[in-house]
Amino acid sequence: MREGTVTLIRREDYLAPAFWIRSVDLSFDLDPAKTLVTSKMRIERNTAVAHGPLCLHGEELNVLRVLIDGESVSFRQDGDLLLIDKAPDADFLLEIRNTCAPEKNTALSGLYTSGGSFFTQCEAEGFRRITFFLDRPDVMAVYTVTLRADKAKYPVLLSNGNLLESGELDNGRHFAKWHDPFPKPSYLFALVAGDLVAREQKVRTRAGRDHLLQVFVRRGDLEKTEHAMNSLIASMVWDEARFNLPLDLERFMVVGVSDFNMGAMENKGLNIFNTSALLASPATATDADFSRIESIVAHEYFHNWTGNRVTCRDWFQLSLKEGLTVFRDQEFSMDMAATPSARAVCRIQDVRQLRATQFPEDSGAMAHPVRPDSYAEINNFYTATVYEKGSEVVRMYQTLVGRAGFEAGMKLYFERHDGQAVTCDDFAQAIADANPGSALATRLEAFKRWYSQAGTPRVRARGVYDELARTYTLTLAQSNPASPGQEHKLPQVIPVALGLLGAEGQALPLQLQGETEAAGLERVLVLDQAEQRFVFINVAVAPVPSLLRGFSAPVLLDDGLSDAELLVLLQHDADAFNRWEASQRLALNRILAAVRSGQALQLDTAYLEAMRAVLKHAGLDAAFKELALTLPGEAYIAEQLEVVDPQAIHAAVEAAQIQLAAALREDWIATFEANSHTGAYSPDPVSSGRRALANLALGMLVLDAKAQSRADAGVWLGRAYQRFKDAGNMTDRLGALAALVNGHAELAEPALAKFHAQFKGDPLVIDKWFALQARAAEQGGRVFAKVRQLLQHPDFSLKNPNRARSLIFSLCMFNPAAFHRADAAGYVFWADQLLALDAINPQVAGRLARVMDRWTTLAEPYRSAALEAIRRVATKPDLSNDVREIIERALASGS
Repeated sequence: MREGTVTLIRREDYLAPAFWIRSVDLSFDLDPAKTLVTSKMRIERNTAVAHGPLCLHGEELNVLRVLIDGESVSFRQDGDLLLIDKAPDADFLLEIRNTCAPEKNTALSGLYTSGGSFFTQCEAEGFRRITFFLDRPDVMAVYTVTLRADKAKYPVLLSNGNLLESGELDNGRHFAKWHDPFPKPSYLFALVAGDLVAREQKVRTRAGRDHLLQVFVRRGDLEKTEHAMNSLIASMVWDEARFNLPLDLERFMVVGVSDFNMGAMENKGLNIFNTSALLASPATATDADFSRIESIVAHEYFHNWTGNRVTCRDWFQLSLKEGLTVFRDQEFSMDMAATPSARAVCRIQDVRQLRATQFPEDSGAMAHPVRPDSYAEINNFYTATVYEKGSEVVRMYQTLVGRAGFEAGMKLYFERHDGQAVTCDDFAQAIADANPGSALATRLEAFKRWYSQAGTPRVRARGVYDELARTYTLTLAQSNPASPGQEHKLPQVIPVALGLLGAEGQALPLQLQGETEAAGLERVLVLDQAEQRFVFINVAVAPVPSLLRGFSAPVLLDDGLSDAELLVLLQHDADAFNRWEASQRLALNRILAAVRSGQALQLDTAYLEAMRAVLKHAGLDAAFKELALTLPGEAYIAEQLEVVDPQAIHAAVEAAQIQLAAALREDWIATFEANSHTGAYSPDPVSSGRRALANLALGMLVLDAKAQSRADAGVWLGRAYQRFKDAGNMTDRLGALAALVNGHAELAEPALAKFHAQFKGDPLVIDKWFALQARAAEQGGRVFAKVRQLLQHPDFSLKNPNRARSLIFSLCMFNPAAFHRADAAGYVFWADQLLALDAINPQVAGRLARVMDRWTTLAEPYRSAALEAIRRVATKPDLSNDVREIIERALASGS
């Protein structure tokens, strides 16, 4: 890293390591101030690589001794490298003793302390902060680990794999020895030591093996682990049933920690979780929390095979494990939802997340392919592109070869590569080879452009109906705008799932020209050229095309449909995703027209009646109604504009909400009354959907009461406050509180005070309290002022990632109207907090730096003020690699 610039690591420069580490015996004498680490590594030279020194990675370590085969050896240190110039050609045993300081490790990478316990986080390059090692994913070793510590302070000692032995030592100390029989890279190493309690469950797999499952948490949190345990068991059952992938260790352990940079980590057999992704009870967690926990527990468990047993050759292949495993956890969640409607809701929520996070990334300064070509800091590429877009790429594999074909490809992938570190190309080849002659196999090289080309492809669709010939000609064209470093791009393979509807909503048979008969009511077209024509024959009436069903490819679709045609889809489409999409398009068209014209938004009767029909439709699930009646987010709206005025967008959205609330007032009342009581709490899809719809209705009624100054305004404000007080679960309590806060009701402040007093001992709930205030609908600068005030709150700490995210990230990332201020105060706030956070935890700071990825699209005066804030950060000489890379790319995007 050089001051003022970043040094890039390039994928094309990959070289295999000069040495392999086949086994490692680690011992830890754990002490918060100075932990002693002894590493004994069995090493052999890689004869396929040119002769050179042994170079080991290490950061913030104090070397005590280095031995080869029991004898002292000379070594030198060059920055963060320990080099041995005269390493033997034959196999040898390298022993290194060093110390590290866990309690000073505020970066939370490597070995650190939290709440009086020891934890590790080694992905991506944290192991080098524990001991010197070949810290790269293609070096896989078998680990044996011995932990020694004070028994009274640290009664629980955990590491990867199976427990070999444990016992007492002198001076009140004890030990535990663990062995993981499966070779793994260093990023999957983990240890935990602390005063923890465990929920335990013994299970037997389909294969007939017994396993012990354990969820470890701090004392007092055990009652909140039942849902996580149930999710773990469900994940095990699903993975063995769907992909024939059983658990391969005697036990599987999950541990919760409050200080954690990520959601969770899939260390082999010892998953470490942010408590926000693990702990849940009806009184403290929302329906969304329950759903998120189920998904993340599944995700980390599924990594046992897609990431651990088969891992990445290098970090450029990160989506090999992350994109694939996100796809697997999404499939799991849909299967757990069970009903077709609940499955559709899962899919809609996943696409909303993709559009909110990944689409802006694809069009911003940090745009990169699913498999990046270069990076300065690997932590910066744990992105929505690698994860969420990577998942969509995997989903397209399944679309092109079918569900059974995809499972056959997975089987072949593990047969070929179990125990290896491989590439995205190896995965693609396995899926194609298992499905010869498929649409994927015949287009494999073109399909792999999804890994190499950044940006979101645009698909333009136009149809022409010939009434006399009874044909419908659909022309599809694709393009992909330039991205940083990629001016010109080749056509990609885009599966387009579609159906055709008559004007009355009837599904039409699909028969392409040249086919002897219709192939059902839905099919997948493959667009792999810049432009292609598809001619459907025997089409009885002029059709309304339902394109990209289920969001069959991560693209931006311009289908040119009129409002009348969108209304047909909204009312009749058999594909729930496109039905929801029609509701969003109808709202988006009106909001964009108002923003572009500069005129006040006025919703028309046709739109309002369409929304009323959705709300009153007896055949639609409550969860779907809530999604369809929720307006597009302000950040997503901004993505549709070449020049972005955040305040104009907010004004249009606010106007739409107020008019929707007023016009449908009686329907909102009926909806609230019908859905506000769901009985004993259960996070199942039906109950969750009803609570979501009731909370949306309550929010609309409070908004209407305030905006219209109705005579009965006090009634709905009072009902919201009463629901807040009496709620039997956190979903309803927080929903009522949000209605008051977003409506800036007089009762909001006493409700916030009461909420804090009731839950002040629960950090995760207080995170919700901070986040709710930071994400509230802006009104005259009140939210921004409140956030500034909350920085001084006794419960706020920049050192805890969850707390920093709950307040600072909530404002900067999720409240555009409060953050983008004409007086530039929001940008000054961002720069201040970014610099403060970078000095403590660069990885979390790097996430905050991403707020300015799209600054060049801002209208004045926001654009100039944002640039000034970015330049201010860039002048800081000691910026971390995490932040420097992002800031320099942001500056470059405006040149």
